[in-house]
Amino acid sequence: MDQKTFLETLSQRVNAGKDETAEMISALCQVLTDAALAGDSVTFPGFGSFEPRKRIERIAVQPSTGKRMLIPPKITMTFRPSTLLKQKVRNHE
Repeated sequence: MDQKTFLETLSQRVNAGKDETAEMISALCQVLTDAALAGDSVTFPGFGSFEPRKRIERIAVQPSTGKRMLIPPKITMTFRPSTLLKQKVRNHE
């Protein structure tokens, strides 16, 4: 599902205009970003949780040249689906 389809579907389900729904999505993304920068996780009951994880620095080898590179540490967002969501997807098949 692309962003346009998602926006249309969500605006129909919440009975709101497309502009208002786009603002809600933008606000949700901003909350997730702020939580990630603060190191907090965000949980949606029945859906799952988004949590930032810090990846440590590591040494990687480029296969074609054999050159070793130091990859700096970084923070990545991970998503863990809830057991309820897993069950719904499993039962839908």
